[in-house]
Amino acid sequence: MLSELNVSDFAIIDHLRLVFSPGLTVLTGETGAGKSIIIDAVSNLLGGRADAESIRAGTDGARIEGMFVLSPALRQELQPFLQEHGLDDGGDALILTREINRTGRNVCRVNGRVVTLAVFSQIGQHLVDIHGQGEHLSLLRVKEHLNILDRYGGLQQQRAAVTEGVFTLRSVRQELAALRSDERELARRVDLLEYQVREIEDAQLEPGEEQKLLAERKLLLNAERLSKLAGAVFQKLGGDSEEQRTVADVLGDVLRDLAELEKLDPQVAPQRQVVEEASYQLDDLARTLRSYRDGVEFNPLRLQTVDDRLDLIHNLKRKYGNSISEVLQFAREAAQELHNITHHEERMAELEGEEARWIVEVGAQAAALSAARREAAARLASAVEQELDDLNMEQAQFVVDVRWKEADDGLVVDDKRYAFDLSGVDRVQFLISPNVGEPPKPLAKIASGGETSRLMLALKAVLTSADQVPTLIFDEIDQGIGGRAGGIVGRKLWGLTPTHQVLCVTHLPQLASYGNAHFSVSKLESEGRTVTRVDVLDEASRVDELAAMLGGPPGQARQRSAQEMYEETLAVKCKVQESHETNAE
Repeated sequence: MLSELNVSDFAIIDHLRLVFSPGLTVLTGETGAGKSIIIDAVSNLLGGRADAESIRAGTDGARIEGMFVLSPALRQELQPFLQEHGLDDGGDALILTREINRTGRNVCRVNGRVVTLAVFSQIGQHLVDIHGQGEHLSLLRVKEHLNILDRYGGLQQQRAAVTEGVFTLRSVRQELAALRSDERELARRVDLLEYQVREIEDAQLEPGEEQKLLAERKLLLNAERLSKLAGAVFQKLGGDSEEQRTVADVLGDVLRDLAELEKLDPQVAPQRQVVEEASYQLDDLARTLRSYRDGVEFNPLRLQTVDDRLDLIHNLKRKYGNSISEVLQFAREAAQELHNITHHEERMAELEGEEARWIVEVGAQAAALSAARREAAARLASAVEQELDDLNMEQAQFVVDVRWKEADDGLVVDDKRYAFDLSGVDRVQFLISPNVGEPPKPLAKIASGGETSRLMLALKAVLTSADQVPTLIFDEIDQGIGGRAGGIVGRKLWGLTPTHQVLCVTHLPQLASYGNAHFSVSKLESEGRTVTRVDVLDEASRVDELAAMLGGPPGQARQRSAQEMYEETLAVKCKVQESHETNAE
């Protein structure tokens, strides 16, 4: 859940620190005081679009920071992603920071580490779900309806199996389409592949060959110098020149002197043996170098052969890969493609058989998924209608319409072909009939703003057990809802709190009275500037705030009405809790 929010220099907020608790927190205040600005700050903290215009005038940048306490389940869910990006510090809290600069450079941090906006947003999606004043319009997007139904029915695993089957079927069809392409194009492709394979095979490349050739070329280019250096060393060690004393001559003199010394003092025998051994080794070295010198040969023909071979390898690498291994791999892949094309009739027959099998198998999977969806649709419709009854829409009929569309290239179900996509064969749309006698119609064509708000809340209440996001924020969900329904909406929002932390911006006292915590948002002038202020209200202050929200002339009657509303709400909450405790027993 969101445990703390710090905002600096954002819109009309100079410095603001809010500490949140579990349950339902309501934010109230006059229009323009900054309630929705706080929600906008949270949206930016979750990776929403950052605008330099939101930076407080006279400052260089805004800063938003939030601390989120993770449940064990959410901690486990996020851990692989956090570890992958080096963000897992082993704790149960995440600190998200967003810095917005006028230069356009925004900085995102998670636990103090700078991350990309994409990583920042992906983490935010797991932490908070914001329903702004227009967010309930997402219900009007038909493509979302199927996802809502699958989430409600717990059908994600069954849907994933269908998706995997569709991927396989599409892969088969793509290969078939390639084989069925223009025969002349295939012929041109065969000619190219044959040339490429033949060119590489004729070269008879061997892994590591290029390195060996480069080493040999170096020796060939330096043959004269190698011979000269080897000869010089040989002459110094023990050469055959009579004009120059060699190292061997000097060692011979040393060895004779040591022999004479040994006759006088036998204790120097080990030293004489060392010199004698060195003399033998020196002779071996001299002979080796003489052989090396005699074997060095400047061979222009061999050098030309090596250069030609290296040029050939270079040209092949330029066309087919960065190394001999890559060139050989290219040849293997080209040969396989050539084999597939030259045997495409057999392959086409094989693929056509696979296609026929998969459209039946995936069709059976999609039909089973559709049956499960229809059962879930009936349960969802009944549950939503029950919630709508509580929201003063008892005459409304909610329908989850599940349909199939025939298509010549579709999946086979009961000897017919039906259009499909990665989700299966179902086309799902939510329909509603707000009034008796009217046929159900799409939400966008029939529901008013208030009806859509209540329908969204009803769906949220029904889907709450399947919703894994811990914090839900509702920005003026009461838009289009009258005071009589406000208490019911408040009770519904409060009913989400056993599994979620809920924050709500509202103008309805009937809704606000259900809050476990109440923040009053106001704006005031400080040093010639307008700033937002947030006060945490105690019980007495809450009643005063509710009285002000009721409107009308101030006085004991208004205050008494607010007190009665607050006490009545407490009684309802106590009664519900007692009922839950009794059922648990």
